[in-house]
Amino acid sequence: MNQIQCTILNIRQLLKTCIFNRDILNGKLLHTIYIKSLIPPSTYISNHFVLLYSKCGILFDAKKAFDDILYPNVFSFNAIIAAYAKESIIDIAHQLFDQIPQPDLISYNTLISAYADRGEILPALELFVGMRKMDLNIDNFTFSGVITACSGNLDMIRQLHCLALKGGHGSYCSVNNTLITYYSKIGILDEAKRIFYGMGEAKDEVTWNSMIVAYGQNKERMMALELYQEMVRRGLDVDMFTLASVLTAFTSMKDLVGGLQFHTQLIKLGFQQNAHVGSGLIDLYAKCGGNMLACKKIFYEIPAPDLVIWNTMISGFSQNEELSEEAVKCFKQLQVNGHRPDDCSFVCVISACGNSSSPSQGKQMHGLAIKSDIRTNRIAVDNAIIAMYSKSGYLKEARKLFDKMLDHNGVSYNSIIAGYAQHGLGIESLVLFEQMLERGIAPSSISFIAVLSACAHTGKVEEGQRYFNSMTEKFGIEAELEHYSCMIDLFGRAGKLKEAELLLVTMPFDAGTIGWGSLLRACRMHNDIDLAAKAANRCLQLDPTNAAPYVMLAHMYSDTGRWEEVAILRKHMRDIRVKKKPGCSWIEVDKRVHVFVAEDTSHPMIGDIHDFWKQMSLKMKQTGYAPDYKWTTLRDDGTNNSEMEAKLWNHSERLAVAFGLLSTKNGSPILVVKNLRICGDCHNAFKYLSAITEREITVRDCYRFHCFKDGRCTCGDYW
Repeated sequence: MNQIQCTILNIRQLLKTCIFNRDILNGKLLHTIYIKSLIPPSTYISNHFVLLYSKCGILFDAKKAFDDILYPNVFSFNAIIAAYAKESIIDIAHQLFDQIPQPDLISYNTLISAYADRGEILPALELFVGMRKMDLNIDNFTFSGVITACSGNLDMIRQLHCLALKGGHGSYCSVNNTLITYYSKIGILDEAKRIFYGMGEAKDEVTWNSMIVAYGQNKERMMALELYQEMVRRGLDVDMFTLASVLTAFTSMKDLVGGLQFHTQLIKLGFQQNAHVGSGLIDLYAKCGGNMLACKKIFYEIPAPDLVIWNTMISGFSQNEELSEEAVKCFKQLQVNGHRPDDCSFVCVISACGNSSSPSQGKQMHGLAIKSDIRTNRIAVDNAIIAMYSKSGYLKEARKLFDKMLDHNGVSYNSIIAGYAQHGLGIESLVLFEQMLERGIAPSSISFIAVLSACAHTGKVEEGQRYFNSMTEKFGIEAELEHYSCMIDLFGRAGKLKEAELLLVTMPFDAGTIGWGSLLRACRMHNDIDLAAKAANRCLQLDPTNAAPYVMLAHMYSDTGRWEEVAILRKHMRDIRVKKKPGCSWIEVDKRVHVFVAEDTSHPMIGDIHDFWKQMSLKMKQTGYAPDYKWTTLRDDGTNNSEMEAKLWNHSERLAVAFGLLSTKNGSPILVVKNLRICGDCHNAFKYLSAITEREITVRDCYRFHCFKDGRCTCGDYW
C-alpha cells in the first residue's frame, strides 16, 4: 500500500470519527489537509465532508463541500438534501432532489419526512405517488413519513393503512407506532387499540409509550397507568419517554393528585433532574392548577435546561392571563441563555401576548417571528398571531394575515372564526365556517364552539340549533360541556329562558357555575326574577365564595324596590366575607399600560378625567343620552341623581376611555380591556361618545369585544 492510499485510509477513519462525535474543529482541520494534499478528488470522502457539516448544523459549509464534488452521486445529493431538510429549507431541498438523475429510496424518504415535519400533505403525497410509479421498494420509513404528513386527515390515514397492509408493511413496528399515534390524535382510539393489541409480542418501547399517550389523550387515565404497570411487570425498559408519557396521561385528565403521587416515584427512580421528564412535570403543574412556583422549582433543578424545557415554562406562564408578562420575560431569558427560539417558542409567547393588555408587545413578537425566518411549522405561528391580533382588537390585521397565508388548516379557520365571533360579526364567522367545509377541512369540536358562540352573540337561534345537531349527525363529534354552555347562552340571550333551563337540566353533564351563571345573566337581561333566584342559588351551592350571583340578584331586587331581599343578601355576603370583585380596566398609551380601578383616585390625571366627563355628559345629554342609574352601586341609601351620575363616571372602563381620549391624537382609535362585563350605562354612553369625538372606541370585556363607532356598537345592542 503506497503513501497516498495510506493517507486516504487514515482520512476516512478520522473523518468517520469526527462525524460520530460531531467534532467540527478536527473535521475542518482534516478538510484543509484533504484539500491541500495531493490526494486525487474522491466523491466518497467529499460526501462525508458534506455529511459532517450537515450533522454539525453548518449548512453553508455543507453546500460548499457539495459544490466542490466533481462527480456527485446519489449519496452526495441525499446528504445535502438532508442538510437542507434539517433546517426546513424545503424549497431548495426539493430543487436538489429534482437534479438527481436517479433518486433512490433514501432520497424520497428524506424529502417526504421533511414535508411531514412541516405538515404539508400534498407534496408528500405527490412524492409517494411518484415512488409507486417508479416501482421503488417502499419501506417502513416511507409509510411512517407519509402517515405523519397526513396526520389530520382520517380518510388519508385509513387509505395508507390499507395500502401498508396490502404491501406487507403492516407488521413493521415503526408503521404501527405511527398509526397508533395519529389515530389516537384524531380521536379514533378503538383503531389505535386494535393495532396495539394485534401486534402481539412484536411491540417495542415506542409502541407502549405511544399507546400510553393515546389513552391519556382520550381521557382514559386508568388504562394508561395499567399499561405502564404492565411494562414494569414485564421487565421492559422504562425510560424517560415512558415516564413522560405517563405524566401526559395525568395532565390530559387534569389529575393533579395522581400526578403528585407519580412525581414522588420519579424522585425515587432518580429522574427528577431529567430534562424530558422535567418538561412533563412542568406541564402537569402548569395545566393542573397553575402552580408556577412548583414549575420554577422543577426548572431550576435541571442542570442544563434545553429549548423544550424553556418552551414548556413559557407555555405554563402563557396559560395564566395574570402571568403573561412572565411568559415574555421567560422568552427573552431563553434568548439570553443562547437558545434560538423555534416555532413552539413563538406560539407560546404570542399566545401570552394575546392575553396581555399590551397590544404593542404582540406586534413586536410578530416582527421578531418574521425576522427569525421560522422554517418549521410556520402555519402554527401564523395561527397564533391571528388569535393574538383577534384578542387584541386588531381584527383587520388578523384577517390580512389569514388571507396572505399560502395554506390553512383547521386551527387557522378556528382562530379567525372565533375572532369574528368575539367582535360580534356572526355573519362573517358563519361564512368562513362554510368556506372551511367547502375546502374539505374537517371541523373539530373547537370549530363548533366558535360557530355556536357566533350564533349566540348575534341571536341566530335556528342556525345555532342546526349547527349543534349537525355536530353528531354529520361530523360524528360528540357535544361537550362547552357546546351545551354555548346553546344555553344562545337560548338565554334570545329570551328563550324555558328552553335554556330545559337544556341545562337535561344535558348529560353537570352544568356547573358556567351553565347556571349563563342562565342567571339571561334572567337579568329579560327581568325574570324567580328563575334568576333559582339560578343564583344553584350557582352559590356550587361556589359559595363567588360574589357575582349575589351582586346580580341584588341588582334585580333593587330594580323592583325589594329592599328587604337586598339587605338580606348584603348581610349574608358580609357574614361569609364575600366581596364583589372590583372592576378593573387597562389601556396602553405609548407602549405603557395604565390601570384603572373603579372609584380610582390615584392616577395623576384623575382631575382632568373627571372634568372631561362633566363636559362630555352635557354634550351627550344634548344628543339624547340619559344616565341609567341602575348600573350604579345599590341605591337604597338616599343617594341623589347627581351623586349617582358621578359614580357612573368612576366606573373603571370610563376612566380608561377618558384617559385614552385625552392622551392620544384626534382620530386615533383606542382599545380598553376590562376584567368584568361592560356596564350597560357605559355601553350606552360610549355609543354617544364615539359620535361626539369622532373616535373608534373598542372595549374588550370578559365576554367579547364592543367596537363603538359613529354612535353604534358592533354588538347591535345584543349582548
